[in-house]
Amino acid sequence: MLPDIPLGSVIQGSLSQGLDVRLHPGISVEDMRVGKFLVIQGVRSRFFCMLTDVTLCAASPRILANPPDPSNIYLQEVLAGTGTYGTISLTPMLMFTPSEQGAEGFAADESVAMSLLPVKTIPGHFSQVYDALERDFRTVFGWEDDPHRHNFSIGRPIDMDVPICIDLDRFVERSNGVFGKSGTGKSFLTRLLLSGIIRKRAAVNLIFDMHSEYGWEAAKEGKQFSTVKGLRQLFPGQVQIYTLDSASTKRRGVRDAQDLYISYDQIDVEDLMLVRQELNLSEASLENAIILRNEFGKTWITRLLSMNNEEIQEFCEVKMGSKSSIMALQRKLTRLDDLKYLRHTCPHNYVDQILASLEAGKHVVVEFGSQSNLLSYMLATNVIARRIHASYVRKSETFLQTKNPSDRPRQLVITIEEAHRFLDTATVRQTIFGTIAREMRKYFVTLLVVDQRPSGIDNEVMSQVGTRITALLNDDKDIDAIFTGVSGGQNLRSVLAKLDSKQQALILGHAVPMPVVIQTRPYDETFYAEIGEADWEQASTEKVLKAAKTAKADLGF
Repeated sequence: MLPDIPLGSVIQGSLSQGLDVRLHPGISVEDMRVGKFLVIQGVRSRFFCMLTDVTLCAASPRILANPPDPSNIYLQEVLAGTGTYGTISLTPMLMFTPSEQGAEGFAADESVAMSLLPVKTIPGHFSQVYDALERDFRTVFGWEDDPHRHNFSIGRPIDMDVPICIDLDRFVERSNGVFGKSGTGKSFLTRLLLSGIIRKRAAVNLIFDMHSEYGWEAAKEGKQFSTVKGLRQLFPGQVQIYTLDSASTKRRGVRDAQDLYISYDQIDVEDLMLVRQELNLSEASLENAIILRNEFGKTWITRLLSMNNEEIQEFCEVKMGSKSSIMALQRKLTRLDDLKYLRHTCPHNYVDQILASLEAGKHVVVEFGSQSNLLSYMLATNVIARRIHASYVRKSETFLQTKNPSDRPRQLVITIEEAHRFLDTATVRQTIFGTIAREMRKYFVTLLVVDQRPSGIDNEVMSQVGTRITALLNDDKDIDAIFTGVSGGQNLRSVLAKLDSKQQALILGHAVPMPVVIQTRPYDETFYAEIGEADWEQASTEKVLKAAKTAKADLGF
């Protein structure tokens, strides 16, 4: 079934550069918006396309050299559609060629599932272009109630009230990114995605909440102050909050948050390499840190901070270290005492506790409170994620050996903000997040990176980002980074550059069949009612204790 009124005819184009369509008389160019989803009906195939550009044309240069007087409405109307006309540029994204065609070149039975294929050809001259129907959107993007897929509605097209769904099973199996300049609603988009993952039980989440926006509640932008619910309020039985600053958490009225501390013996040299700029560490200091670590093992930081000049001198003479570098390292590491969550020793292993929660199917939000400076955030995030990833590697290797479904680790999605700090070219080899991004699904751990500077992320890592949800970006380097490894990305640049500054995003990649511009789903009371916690099966106390014991064994305690 096609709409009654065609919008235009294909007049020229190519598979690589896209198609030019001349609009029919009576069709206004003002109704043609960049990012619009359109359909071309060819002789044998149907093509699903995105509108990437709009152009005004004239049949003769004389018309442009001598335009009609603004008051001569009659002459303007006579020329419209014949002497003057509009064209649009379309990029075909998917095609469907039915085996049995109805009268209009379509499957006669609309209930039959359509097999969508990558575009390998283009429609012929004068093929007609139509507005997409609700059926087209359902065909391409599915529907949220599909019993065979974990689809989640993230928004709607810019010109229709039809849900656009992403496939959460495909979404969580690769690392993904939410990008956009400051103030475009990246945090709201991220909360939408995390809510969908929790509601559809597609994975468990570990969220490093730099600005305390995901756990209990967050401030909403606007002239009047208001707040929106966090994940803990939406899913009280499924989300746990851990805090690195309990005083800040209590001041904000967060309920049932659990304290989280890290001991010095959990910090490795690789963690210091990540924050070398924040601590102003030289290459020589890091090399001597390795010597100390090799000598004292896990307690090397505690031992270093307690050493006096004579002990440092004696150590350097025996181990061939540099006294000046070790003393500089000792002096700069005293800054770690300013971090509220660090302890010289911790009788309780909190990473073990987080692992137990994840294995029991709980989603964990780690809040930083006042400890949200880059040094604090990068150090804690890297330490915790490295140990959790090590546990997942062991569990994955066991599963690959036994092939027992009960040994399969739960799919884990780790959310980090300011991702370019962890994944830039200079440090990506030194962070666990670079490893996770490159390994993809091999060990059942993936990333959800949230960032306003995608150009700061290493190109190799960006090429591994499966699904990219991008709000407005202005910088050309950032726009180029979004399309790293994406075929036909040049045609989408204009689409991304023309997004509204609020509540619009371009989605492309692994979790959607084709790129699409959406008006993001409102995060409001209606959403709360639709997404709120279902009657989940609660993990028993015995299950949690068993998971804690297993996690402790995996971490070597």
